[in-house]
Amino acid sequence: MSESLINSLGFDPGLILILLMVLMVFVLLYLVRVSMKLSRFLKRYRIFMRGKDAVSLEKAFAQKFIEMERLAELTKNQGMEIQQIKEVLTRTTNKIGIVKYDAFPDVGGKLSFALAMLDESNTGFVLNAIHSREGCYTYIKEIVKGESYIVLGQEEKDALKQAVNYLA
Repeated sequence: MSESLINSLGFDPGLILILLMVLMVFVLLYLVRVSMKLSRFLKRYRIFMRGKDAVSLEKAFAQKFIEMERLAELTKNQGMEIQQIKEVLTRTTNKIGIVKYDAFPDVGGKLSFALAMLDESNTGFVLNAIHSREGCYTYIKEIVKGESYIVLGQEEKDALKQAVNYLA
């Protein structure tokens, strides 16, 4: 009876058997592929869970989250400290210019100098040290926004120009 049913379909039973065998080979190859992926996943899972039970793993995550919050707070504080340092830096003398010269023709060695020290807004001072045979005299002149209200000597002007153009 089953033979008449297969014959009535008009297919060769050998062809059906071959198609089923090819389908089984594809299913077998797919099963091997899935099995390999599962074994890689289980290997990673064992490495992840090595020495940890669910409770200790949860504690480890909680500790990491606490540490991340602490690091975020430290980063925020460091950002504020950096901002404060930048504000202080704008008011400190960070531009300099120096010119060495001979104040008198009979005294050599360029022992006299004019030193300009300015902040970011070109405010600061020019220090002039004049060396002579009798002694050394120092003078200071205030600089506001790159200008002096007191007349500057040529060496002082050169030192001021160097300081204003420092790192420009």
